[in-house]
Order: sequence, then C-alpha cells, then structure tokens
Amino acid sequence: MGLKKRNQRSAEFSMASLTDMIFLLLIFFMLTSNFVGIRPFDLPESDSKTVASNSIIITVEKNGTYTFNNKETGFSGLERSARRELSVMDNKDNATLTIVAETGVPFEKVTQLMEIAAKLRIKAIIATQPKS
Repeated sequence: MGLKKRNQRSAEFSMASLTDMIFLLLIFFMLTSNFVGIRPFDLPESDSKTVASNSIIITVEKNGTYTFNNKETGFSGLERSARRELSVMDNKDNATLTIVAETGVPFEKVTQLMEIAAKLRIKAIIATQPKS
C-alpha cells in the first residue's frame, strides 16, 4: 500500500529578495537626496533682556581676538584655560560658558567655542550685541 506524501508548504521566509530591495531603495535615496550645506552667516542682534549666570566668559571680536574672562588669549589656550577655571569652581553642575560675539563674527568661530563647551560638558550661552 503506497501512501502519498502530501506537499507541505514551508514556513520559512526568504530574506534574500527583501535585502535586495532595501539595498536598491538605499541607493535610490542616496542618489536623489540633497545634501544640506551649512552656509556661514552673521550672528543676529538681540533685544532680549534675559540675564544669565556667567561662570566663564569668552569674548570674540571681528578681528579674531579672543578674550577669556577679560584676559586676551589665543584660541589654542581657551580650552586649557576653561578646564583650569572649571577645576577651581565649587558648583560645576551650574557652570556656563558665555560666548560674547561681536556682530559680524563668522559663525564657525562660535561653533568652535560651543564644541569646547561640549567637551567640558557645560552649558553654552550665546550673547550677541544688543539692538540699538
């Protein structure tokens, strides 16, 4: 007596075609997307009257002069000076880096100072020239 074996369907799912489709979609979106370019711009004037705590103050002028807590310094010494100032502070959790930028300072310079604040894990505040 010969019994026939029934055709059973496989419960497996083939991932080969799915990975091919995802790869093709990834290539499509990479080729058709527009890359975002950050264009430099001048810092705006502010009419805000908010007063923030000033733990560390760095001033940037148009001519590229940096001042750290009213002492003129170069860019290379800013992070070292900020670390030193932060190490002698009592309340390091509320430490803030205030960036006082003259109107017309390139935003790249402000971004570099914000990166220093991020490395030190402190808050950064951008202060600009008040409106006349």
